Amino acid sequence: MEHDPVVTIGRQGKTNSMLVPRETLLARGVEVHQIERGGDVTYHGPGQVVIYPIVRLPRFREIVPLVRKLEEAAISTCARYGVSAERWSAHAGAWVGSNCVCAIGLAVQKMTSLHGMALNASTALDYDRLINPCGLEDRGITSLSRETGRLVSYDDAKGILLEELSRVFDVAFDPRVVPSEVDISVVTPSEVEGPRATEDRRKAS
Repeated sequence: MEHDPVVTIGRQGKTNSMLVPRETLLARGVEVHQIERGGDVTYHGPGQVVIYPIVRLPRFREIVPLVRKLEEAAISTCARYGVSAERWSAHAGAWVGSNCVCAIGLAVQKMTSLHGMALNASTALDYDRLINPCGLEDRGITSLSRETGRLVSYDDAKGILLEELSRVFDVAFDPRVVPSEVDISVVTPSEVEGPRATEDRRKAS
């Protein structure tokens, strides 16, 4: 989905990561919310593709492989635009050099993942004057538009990212079953194929 301008403060959020007072942000039309995800301070706004993967985890330690898969999908999306992104061991996300192009921050409640990832497609990049993104003073931010030298729209980037998430997680996205305020839903291959295909697979096994 695509958010109106908002700053979210995670569990590790530090007061010095906010470079201007909360009142100044509100006056500029930027909402500020304290939330339960991991990480520090993050901005969401127009031109940024935000995905909330709601995944039931068999064990808490499965949160790490989940983050790695989200990173893989983000890095593969960048590659399809000719942008070379990579992981950084100290901080989850996808990075082009020292600049973050996709932030990832999750929480787990009752063994279910919450929050997710934010890929900068054509996001205004001056928000680093308002916060230290992710609380990192020595790192910057970038977008697919900046890295490619052309406009990469929200819709275009969302389509590519969903294709890569579908590949990495081996799921299909079915927009028909989704309420209007939510972009996508995840269904398993058996739900796409129908009960007969599921039964045939059982017999084959």
